[in-house]
Amino acid sequence: MIGLLIVAHGTLGESLIHCASHVMGKRPLYLRQLGVTIHDDPDAILPQGRDLIRFLDQGDGVLVLTDIFGATPANIACRLLEPGRIEGVSGVNLPMLVKALTYRDSGMQTLIEKTLSGGKEGVISMPCSQPAGSIKASPC
Repeated sequence: MIGLLIVAHGTLGESLIHCASHVMGKRPLYLRQLGVTIHDDPDAILPQGRDLIRFLDQGDGVLVLTDIFGATPANIACRLLEPGRIEGVSGVNLPMLVKALTYRDSGMQTLIEKTLSGGKEGVISMPCSQPAGSIKASPC
């Protein structure tokens, strides 16, 4: 199983894990987050990231998900990457995380492809035609 590490601003990572746990029905194994605040020194946080990678890597590697490419969390995540073993994807959202959790036994390349498709396909314009104020359990 490929481990998953979210490196993101503030509490976004923990919030995504909480939501994904709700969707999946339980808190998934080998899923952790590293929250980065404005007060954190990236060089001081890097060892925490490496410790999390060591814990999460059960032999199949780790996929690191981060929120905004070019921002501090992504810059930290980039320093954790090792091609073929520790890979990274930016732009994390809940559909992306759920897809990653679903496909992490499929090999790293498949996991990256499915994770990217989950993130992209999860962002859509909702073509709802329901009257305002009505709520249905099924999609529009």
